[in-house]
Amino acid sequence: MSSEAAGQRGPGDAAAAAGETGGPDSPDSLDNPDSPDRPDDGQSDGDGTQRPLPDAVRTRIIEYGSEVLGGMRAANLPPVLRRVAKFEPRRRARLAGPQIAAQLESDADFRARVGERVEQVWPELAEELRRGVVPPAADPVAVAAAAYLLRPDGWRRIVDRVREELDRQESAKEAGDAAETIAELRRQLEEARNSRREELSRLRSELKDHRSTIADLRRRLHTERERAKEAVSEAEQAVAEAADRDATTTGQVNAVEAENRRLRNRLAAAETQVENARRAARAGRSADEARLRVLLDVLLEAAHGLRRELALPTSIESPADLVAEQRPAEEAAAVPGRGLPDDDPGLVDELLGLPRMHLLVDGYNVTKTGYGTLPLADQRSRLLSSLEGLASRTKAEITCVFDGADVGTPPVLSATRRVRLLFSAPEETADELIIRLVRAEPRGRPLAVVTSDQEIVAAVRREGARTVSSALLLRRLGG
Repeated sequence: MSSEAAGQRGPGDAAAAAGETGGPDSPDSLDNPDSPDRPDDGQSDGDGTQRPLPDAVRTRIIEYGSEVLGGMRAANLPPVLRRVAKFEPRRRARLAGPQIAAQLESDADFRARVGERVEQVWPELAEELRRGVVPPAADPVAVAAAAYLLRPDGWRRIVDRVREELDRQESAKEAGDAAETIAELRRQLEEARNSRREELSRLRSELKDHRSTIADLRRRLHTERERAKEAVSEAEQAVAEAADRDATTTGQVNAVEAENRRLRNRLAAAETQVENARRAARAGRSADEARLRVLLDVLLEAAHGLRRELALPTSIESPADLVAEQRPAEEAAAVPGRGLPDDDPGLVDELLGLPRMHLLVDGYNVTKTGYGTLPLADQRSRLLSSLEGLASRTKAEITCVFDGADVGTPPVLSATRRVRLLFSAPEETADELIIRLVRAEPRGRPLAVVTSDQEIVAAVRREGARTVSSALLLRRLGG
């Protein structure tokens, strides 16, 4: 299980596996003092488990530790983890995972701080564990991680039961895969045998057909040889007849060539007559064109003389040129919702009601304003769920932008989602991506950007977009 997937699942969202098995971690076994599987109180006095933690539980506690590490004061930071405290949570978990896990095991104060954060986020789960009850619908990995960090009575038994459940699931999966592989191999072996029998039968049938074909070809070869002898005899006779026809054709060709020479002479004489006629026509047309040119010159001279006599100017302005006024070359595009103040509760509904409206959301600016205490993965999930409902009701185009620096592999969304989710590239910030999206829209389209970052507000307003505060959108979403 990756740390991204572990961060998106809370302790109360899944893990019916631990409660449904009816094992010693179920509420009945923990509440019954006579149960043979009840955790031994003396087992909780130590500081470590007898066996290594399961990989999924270890990944989850490392993620919790990396989240808490960024909010601790420098004086309270463990010395071995101070160099990574300023990194992003994802980067801390990736680069210093073994150090965080070792510090959680050996440093009771650091473990207590992480346990306090877990208790703040999931108080119900912490209370149930301290009472010795495992919620039946809880994620077993989250339950084991919380038990390891909070260290209630019998916490080792909870971790061991989660390990056994995960091992059982893995074994069942491997057994199922092996059974499917064996069945597939048997099916392939049976198909190969059937195919081999069919191929053998086909080859035998083809061999029989080939033998019959060879016999038939031999009979046809003998027949074709007889026909070839007859064809040679007929060809010799045709050659003789062709020689006779060639002599006759030669005489006819000579006669045709003589007729062609006579016709060429007549054609040359006709072409000479046509050229003479064309020359005579051009000479007559030249005389007519000369007369028309003289007449046109006379008319032009008369017009120039009349203009000089009346003292007319050479050119005048059109009447429309005398009354036309200079108009602005381009008017500024209207900003959508300009008539409403920025703190008007109805501003979001007014903007989303505009045709072809595009709403750009600065993701982390909104989530950290509304619910910044949650892990980043839970912040993204909660905001996207709320925006999905808003997009379904208003049919508006909504794009949510997050900083991609803390996300190793962005999640792949299904094609049925209505909200477009974008993560900035490693060399680009979310602010730069939002400004680039605003500039990509055509001038005149309704566009609004949800953010409280004043640098983004100033930049997008210069591009002609309307801005909405993060608090106003959270009030519209109901959270």
